[in-house]
Amino acid sequence: MFTLSELENDALIEIFNIGVGHAAASMSAIVNEPVRMSVPSISFIPRAEAARLLGANGQDAAPERICGVSQHYAGAFETEAILMFPEDKSLEIVRLMVGEAVPLKELTDMEQEAMCEIGNIMLNSCVGTLANIFQRELQGSLPQYHVGTSDEILTATASGSQANTVVLMLHIDFLLEKHQIHGYVAFVLAISALHDLKDQINLYIARVMGQT
Repeated sequence: MFTLSELENDALIEIFNIGVGHAAASMSAIVNEPVRMSVPSISFIPRAEAARLLGANGQDAAPERICGVSQHYAGAFETEAILMFPEDKSLEIVRLMVGEAVPLKELTDMEQEAMCEIGNIMLNSCVGTLANIFQRELQGSLPQYHVGTSDEILTATASGSQANTVVLMLHIDFLLEKHQIHGYVAFVLAISALHDLKDQINLYIARVMGQT
């Protein structure tokens, strides 16, 4: 399995924490309350294992349904980026955006558009930070909305041979004054893209080390 050194791993977590910090500032403006986000851990795992992790809902229970927003990025490396929450949390997030006064039916009608906006903010903050720090371009597609099991979403968004892809999983904590929501950002990467990513991380480390 693809791995990073401790230094590479720490550098990548630092980069993503900068990205979710930018996303938190944007989200704070939308929900009118302080939002703190952090990336406590990342991992590189096979696609099937990522689906099991995201869909875990007790040993005998049916796989948990997930709400996801995906965007395809190309440039310094190619990846499908997906923001995912448990489906039962998506309306809670949309409610935060539009306020308590909106009726449930209208809220449900708004869900897809609102989640795409949140996904666009989150994914572009993470990927935009990577592009800025790596000093390389990454162009993104329009956000796509998905609801289903984690396996269905990861299969629908995987490009090329699924057997030759690895998922970079970011565990993201969202902390608001009255809410604590856990989500994931998954980057589906081919093996060649993983090595491109590793090369970019090491170029970044070399620049930082050269400046100190």
